[in-house]
Amino acid sequence: MKKKIMLIALAITAIPILAACRQTDIIGNTSIKSFEAVIQAGGGSIAPDDQIGGWALTAPDGTSRFVWSRDFSKTEFDIMVETDVQPFINAGLDKSKLPDGMVSGDKIVVGTDLGSDELKYEGDTTPIASYEKIVELYREYIGYHAALDHYGVDLTGGNMFEWAKDMRKNDKDIVFVLDPEVFLNAGVDPAKVEGWLFAKVSKMDEKGRPVEVDKFLKPFDIK
Repeated sequence: MKKKIMLIALAITAIPILAACRQTDIIGNTSIKSFEAVIQAGGGSIAPDDQIGGWALTAPDGTSRFVWSRDFSKTEFDIMVETDVQPFINAGLDKSKLPDGMVSGDKIVVGTDLGSDELKYEGDTTPIASYEKIVELYREYIGYHAALDHYGVDLTGGNMFEWAKDMRKNDKDIVFVLDPEVFLNAGVDPAKVEGWLFAKVSKMDEKGRPVEVDKFLKPFDIK
């Protein structure tokens, strides 16, 4: 009996603690608000994506897309970036030296499988509702990039999709981010990739120390 009472007490105590954690997750909660602002601004183009059964945010120039799933149980990649391969070929890319599956048709694809959750929605299934599921279930994939004042989704492998915390104060409202190492090893001259910036980016390492890393960046000002 005492054990049951203790378990009930622990369960009751856990409810407000969990609620408080959700309320104090500033990065997660604010990332939702800022991502919704990007969606409302158009973000290029927002549309359902039949390829993975989710949503796609297409860059204003039509060359790149950020895609996120509305049901993790049905998709190989739950979050991914897709971009035209031709600029990299023109810069010396040997496609045969890239990892298997990284090139699909005329696209480079980078992404990750978050899990196999069959997502349930309380209301309508919308682009922002699906993003909220990522924050709810896989919060560790959402981060804040202080150097650019951006929130972002970690696609793993050094690849990201980022957006401005406040588009009114930022000239890089959305940014597609690729880790360059795999491309450099496959023959790409980073200075010759049309439409992409090859730049040093400041970030924090695992110990919270500032470091600079090389990245390919494709930024857009949408507002």
